[in-house]
Amino acid sequence: MKKTLLIGTLVCLISLSFAFQQTQVKYENLKVLPKNTTKKEMDSIMRHFSMSLGVRCNFCHVRGNDAQRTMNFASDSSKNKVIARSMFKMMNKINKKYFKPDNDNNQSMAGNVNRIPEVSCYSCHHGKEHPENRPPAPQAAPPAGTAPQGAPGAAPASGERKP
Repeated sequence: MKKTLLIGTLVCLISLSFAFQQTQVKYENLKVLPKNTTKKEMDSIMRHFSMSLGVRCNFCHVRGNDAQRTMNFASDSSKNKVIARSMFKMMNKINKKYFKPDNDNNQSMAGNVNRIPEVSCYSCHHGKEHPENRPPAPQAAPPAGTAPQGAPGAAPASGERKP
């Protein structure tokens, strides 16, 4: 009898632990992402933001008030988070207006983790917090009459001997 009770209790505890693990994560304060965004989708989107801007979570999210140093992802106190939301809306508007959605999926990037948008954060940021607003300055041309280094008849590089 005790053995049966012990086994029954263990089975109940194990099944309860699986039930808690499979519950859907509910995110708070989602304003541009769908309310039913899954953990897999959220992780993918946040990884995209991080890599596209070359930043970490604390660029847009603030720390909580606890000693455990956790992030308060729901807080809107970071101006970068507010800016990121408006840029995300802009990106979705550009993609919707100027790029035809594929036949199988008419959703924004937030709605489908597998869809690659035509315009993304990386399109402008290229791994930098703030996108460049000017093209790089042209490199100065070598003085007239000099051959490129390594060309026949060019002066040897420092430390090299001319044959």
